[in-house]
Amino acid sequence: MTAIDELSALDLAALVASRVCHDIISPVGAITNGLEVLDEENNEDMKEFAMDLIRKSARQASAKLQFARLAFGAAGSAGAEIDLGDAHSVAAGFLANEKADLDWQVPRLLMAKNRVKLLLNLILLANQCVPRGGLITVTMDGDAQAPTFRLKVTGSTTKVPALVLEMTSGKEPERIDAHTVQPVYAVLLARESGMDLEVVKEDDGVSITAASIG
Repeated sequence: MTAIDELSALDLAALVASRVCHDIISPVGAITNGLEVLDEENNEDMKEFAMDLIRKSARQASAKLQFARLAFGAAGSAGAEIDLGDAHSVAAGFLANEKADLDWQVPRLLMAKNRVKLLLNLILLANQCVPRGGLITVTMDGDAQAPTFRLKVTGSTTKVPALVLEMTSGKEPERIDAHTVQPVYAVLLARESGMDLEVVKEDDGVSITAASIG
């Protein structure tokens, strides 16, 4: 039995929650530090620096939480649909604080929530492939009932994390923790959505594809 087979719904929820908390600890901590400077400093330049830090960190925390709400959260009842325009907004907000730029070429339409969550998780995978920054181009073929998502990742340095290659090639990890749960979650979303997931390292970058089966 693999680690995924042994992973209960409660364990998956706990690991995803840990992942989300990890992502927002940094900007929330920066807000706290800025508030401490405001309380302790009388220098006006330092106070202005602290206010800038608080504003920037609050925007980052808000963007990360809005992204996580759609990418990991329930976002409506079972069978609900999500507007891809909303997915675009949260993805753009999230990547505004990352090194990668986003070229979103997906039409605005309603789609089953798990497929939208999958698309957002594919953006997270793509972001991991450009550690020094680059461009993530997102396109879609087909319609809302049978979509194919295509993400092309380009940059000065592109790579695919080993776990992502293993997961998308059918090899499952021996152990799942908060650091490795995101690609596991993406694979589970693809299975639930009836889609094949493929990640390929190419000469000019990385290609990520999720295609509807049948």
